[in-house]
Amino acid sequence: MSVGVVLASRSTARRAVLDGARVPYEAAVSGLDEDAVKVAMLARGASAREIAEELAERKAAAVSRGRPELVIGADQTLEFEGRLYDKVETMDEARKRLAALRGKPHRLHSAVVVVKEGRTIWRETATANLQMRDVSDAFIEAYLAQEGDEALGSVGCYRLEGMGAQLFSQIEGDYFAILGLPLLGLLELLREHGELPR
Repeated sequence: MSVGVVLASRSTARRAVLDGARVPYEAAVSGLDEDAVKVAMLARGASAREIAEELAERKAAAVSRGRPELVIGADQTLEFEGRLYDKVETMDEARKRLAALRGKPHRLHSAVVVVKEGRTIWRETATANLQMRDVSDAFIEAYLAQEGDEALGSVGCYRLEGMGAQLFSQIEGDYFAILGLPLLGLLELLREHGELPR
């Protein structure tokens, strides 16, 4: 009998990926203090990729405690000019973030981990390279007016599945990873555990 699937995330983008793939799941929030983990890991010299992996695993592990389901944890970090960037909180910060990224490349590291009864049983990390166009100030303003607060939900202040696609001149990497949840390997893992049909 199926034990079920839990997504340890509040991300609307990750939920939309699973919804689109018709994966039955329950959503739960881990309560993890992500900022504290990032600060400690940066102090140890951890890379943006390692931080995404650690956060994904800790989220899944936190939700998995005392539960029988397969718990999916995911995290995404943005690496730009050798630095790790966090989500912004205001539209003015979003405007500055897009202005900083324009005309330059950045990387997204997306990690996904599956934990069952407190034990990590599967993990995958995908890195995407994105080249933003040298967009005008007017385009940034029009984009943010269109996106509204949705822009604040992504560390890069864009959603590739929407008008954000117009920001880019080149993208190398898995589409689902850019959305924050590397999907195809995860689907295979769920099939192996009887959570999806073969």
